[in-house]
Amino acid sequence: MLKKLIKTKKAKVGIIGMGYVGLPLALELCRCGFKTIGIDIDKERVDKINSGISFIDDVPEEELAKFVKQKMIRATTDYRILKDVDIIMICVPTPVNVNKEPDLNPIINSSENIAKILRKDHLVILKSTTFPETTEKIVLPILERSGLKVGRDFYLAFCPERIDPGNKKFGIANTPAVVGGITKKCTEITAEFYKKFVNQVVPVSSARTAEMTKLLENTFRNVNIALVNEFAQLCERMGNINIWEVIEAAKTKPFGFMPFYPGPGVGGHCIPVDPYYLSYKAREYDFHTVFIELSARINEEMPYFVVNKTIEELSKSGVCPAKAKVLLLGMAFKKDISDLRDSPAIRVYQIIKDKVAKLEYNDPHVPYFEHNGKRIKSVKLNFQRLKEYDAVVILTDHSAYDYNKILKYSKLIIDTRNAIKKENKKVKKLGCGSNYNF
Repeated sequence: MLKKLIKTKKAKVGIIGMGYVGLPLALELCRCGFKTIGIDIDKERVDKINSGISFIDDVPEEELAKFVKQKMIRATTDYRILKDVDIIMICVPTPVNVNKEPDLNPIINSSENIAKILRKDHLVILKSTTFPETTEKIVLPILERSGLKVGRDFYLAFCPERIDPGNKKFGIANTPAVVGGITKKCTEITAEFYKKFVNQVVPVSSARTAEMTKLLENTFRNVNIALVNEFAQLCERMGNINIWEVIEAAKTKPFGFMPFYPGPGVGGHCIPVDPYYLSYKAREYDFHTVFIELSARINEEMPYFVVNKTIEELSKSGVCPAKAKVLLLGMAFKKDISDLRDSPAIRVYQIIKDKVAKLEYNDPHVPYFEHNGKRIKSVKLNFQRLKEYDAVVILTDHSAYDYNKILKYSKLIIDTRNAIKKENKKVKKLGCGSNYNF
């Protein structure tokens, strides 16, 4: 029955968690003809969706509004609606706590709510990034409290999200989907569903394989970013080597090298978090992921490195840091989006705030953010006013910035992204020591 519903696109899809993963997924499913219902605990978010208002960069508001009007998508805070859908996709956050330990409560709570309404022929797909065996040893036992048997009465699989916010080239449809079910039948049913809206589906032998695949992908990035960040610190220490020039030269090798770039740290939900999920699970098997944990530590130290460089360059320019006025450019974790999740720019703001006399920020995509219970607003980028700042720190290299004017009117620039290509003595780049001769 479920296979027929999938084949004819009459299967209704429920998505738990309508954030940076869930809402773009819902939109893609609507494009392919599947009716979707979004469930979220945030009533404000639910109301926006039902009004056709997008709060995600990658979800065009006019398209969302069109599908809302056509009754292809709607949202609610009521989990009971899931009894009327055929496929349930879990897209909730998987954060770490203050001790860097995984917090699976969102997944557990979602699973418990599903178990209350689980019926025969339901397909449940976990998409939230997590450590191996979560689907099998945490989600499955909760669902089977219903008395239903996986692979016979209902189906369960893990399919990692592979969304890259702001990526104009690769989206859900043209990014291969990895699918791993608890049973072969689970994998088969899930793969059939994904083939309806993703160009390429990659079935793997188990849910735990799919879970580990996701962690490998993101840990790979985290480790390589840490490597180049450490190279940047070394170049900074040596004082006469430009890390950006080194990377450009290394890129000319047609094999065996993939360029990664230094910056103020790593952001987004997955890359800063995944190494801790992996190391947490590894300890269960008396295995310590020393190399991976070290890379996470290096990346977490980068905001401090940026702040120290800013303080040092202010002092060298003859300005007492405690009396300095500083402007931070960019708060989002990457260029041309509004996503603040685990943004290293936020961490830089927190660290440097009490070290300077006045601190402000500008971000064309982030009108405000919360800090210590207060709403910090983006200031207008008035180029003439740049002269009033003792230092301008580029943390996110948004395309909207006019770097020529920023260079012209600023006294001192700390460029953590190599945004300004022109050589100029007042530009101090990350990974280029103060002794570097521009």
